Amino acid sequence: MFYGLAIFSAAFLVFQVQPILGKIIMPWFGGAAGVWIVCLMFFQVVLLLGYFYAHLLTRIFRPRVQGWIHAGLLAASLLLLPIVPKDYWKTSAGMDPALHILLLLGVTIGLPYFLLSATSPLLQAWYVQKQSGSNLYRFYAVSNTGSMLALMSYPVLVEPWFRTSRQGAGWSVAYGGVALLCVLISLSSRGTDTWSARAVSTPAPGWGMQILWISLAACGSALLLSITNHISQNIASVPLLWVIPLALYLLTFILCFASRTLYRRDFFLRLLALALGAMAYSLAPSFSGLPFVVSILLYCSGLFICCMFCHGELARLKPDPVHLTSFYLMCALGGAIGALFVALAAPRLFSGFYELRIALGGCAILALVVQYRDPQSPFHHARWQPGWLVMVGLALMIIVGLVVTGREEARGARVMVRNFYGVLRVIDRVAPGATLARGEVPHPPVEDPRFTELMNGTIDHGVQFLSPARRNQATSYYGRISGIGMALRAPETAARKVGVIGLGAGTLAAYGRSGDRFKFYEIDPLVEQIANREFSFLRDSQARIEIVMGDARMSLEQEQPQEFDVLAVDAFSSDAIPVHLLTREAFQLYFRHLKPDGLLAVHISNQHLNLAPIVGDAAAWLNKLAVLVRNEPEQTQEVYRATWILVGNPEGFLGRPEIMKAGNPLIVGEPHIKWTDDESSLFKILK
Repeated sequence: MFYGLAIFSAAFLVFQVQPILGKIIMPWFGGAAGVWIVCLMFFQVVLLLGYFYAHLLTRIFRPRVQGWIHAGLLAASLLLLPIVPKDYWKTSAGMDPALHILLLLGVTIGLPYFLLSATSPLLQAWYVQKQSGSNLYRFYAVSNTGSMLALMSYPVLVEPWFRTSRQGAGWSVAYGGVALLCVLISLSSRGTDTWSARAVSTPAPGWGMQILWISLAACGSALLLSITNHISQNIASVPLLWVIPLALYLLTFILCFASRTLYRRDFFLRLLALALGAMAYSLAPSFSGLPFVVSILLYCSGLFICCMFCHGELARLKPDPVHLTSFYLMCALGGAIGALFVALAAPRLFSGFYELRIALGGCAILALVVQYRDPQSPFHHARWQPGWLVMVGLALMIIVGLVVTGREEARGARVMVRNFYGVLRVIDRVAPGATLARGEVPHPPVEDPRFTELMNGTIDHGVQFLSPARRNQATSYYGRISGIGMALRAPETAARKVGVIGLGAGTLAAYGRSGDRFKFYEIDPLVEQIANREFSFLRDSQARIEIVMGDARMSLEQEQPQEFDVLAVDAFSSDAIPVHLLTREAFQLYFRHLKPDGLLAVHISNQHLNLAPIVGDAAAWLNKLAVLVRNEPEQTQEVYRATWILVGNPEGFLGRPEIMKAGNPLIVGEPHIKWTDDESSLFKILK
């Protein structure tokens, strides 16, 4: 009973701390989806270290000594509580974000997480020394059940009701209780030496089997991180969307290790072929605009089916319990390899999000390998059997499809680069039927419909016509009829100071007049390079341009009041929103930098989330007037449908009747949907 309780509780805390820490540190790194991916990688690697520690401890030391060593480390780990990161970690001084996150997590949670990770294999090893005939692998299902419950409870029971600071403090108290329970078990453990004798008499699995364990675990882990990254890059980097894929991943472990009958190979191989084919097909550029519900269902169900195959095969291949620490170690090694590949290697090796394609292709190959190796399979060492050839043909079709769609995506871009913050593509296009806006130039030149487009993920982040007469024309979400266009067009009196959070292609610089100052805040160095090299909005602007690199909110917190006439919030990573830029505290900071009659312009165009209630609540909280402005697209001018909310004191709208005519005052409904630095939830704003 105590063994099961300790294993369950440790696993619960292992996966409860992941969204807690992820949410705390996300704003420190610009709200990028890559933060969560690096966090997952860190936890996978530390899990491997915990399993390795458990394996060595049970193989080198006598049972009594094992208990004393583990109890001593648990006592030492209590000195590191609470696990709330210190504020000085916010400053990176130019450090690589991934390395910075790894150091932060290592100092904050490293030792407690390491010991919690070792709990399940270590206690199972101690238990088998006492109960050698028991079915130990059911503890693996117990462990993963605790993990999944922790994840599922976070967005429903923890995140909406407790501030993040209290979440960290509460977790620390719970860890102290679990550590005490583990200390008592460690000191009472009195295993026998029959374990060593049994280990010698039971042949260890060969290297081929261990490599297969590693490969299956690595494939599942790579699919988890790459699919999570794919979803988070295009919707929002918030705990709800991290939790769903991870919970499905853990659910497959529970089902596969709880009972031998829940994973039926023939059934899941058929589903696997459908899932791999559907996901490969959906990665084609022509399917990049799938509806939110369809996209989530497709990738989450695909992840579940693929992980059922990977983990079901692991369960079929599990060894005698005497070798369980070796088995768990190889599984953890595979999980760490998959995570390292997606989080660290892929952003440095690839210019696009190719790791998902590689993981899907690897899964198709593994389906062939396990069938070929298994003596119980009808395709054991098969060569020319029709059924085997069909399976090989299907796998090849999926792999070829993945390669073709990847090449199609790369071929369509003139420039494609990638870093920690995502993938940027510069694409040359032609606007059919484009016409010159009336009154733009006194003598219209020969029509030139060509334009250059900046894509971040699947979302347009700037468009510029190549024609000299049209290249300073504000386009995409920033046309003259848009909310930000109206805020920057009138009144045209004295020189203005404008702040912009999010650089993109630098389109808003087109509104700069002689004497104006435009200050852009941008976190991604690649965006600055592309805006200066591939677009001319910044160098052609008549205004004085300044670019501040780093997270906009942290930069504004460190600056003296800027006295902006207009401050535009337009920071998106693909279609994902940095939550920390839309909290009440963020809005309070924005108005510290605005003049009394200045306007805050918030871009809320989003395919999946209704952000108007969030902005409306912050405006009402600050006693400001909020006006929602929607504009219709102008296809010939490459102006898109956009939604902006202009927020300010009532006097800020005086003399601007065109804004009040084009927009509608935003009325906040009841109950308010508020976001603060400690409280934010995605449930109520999903479209």
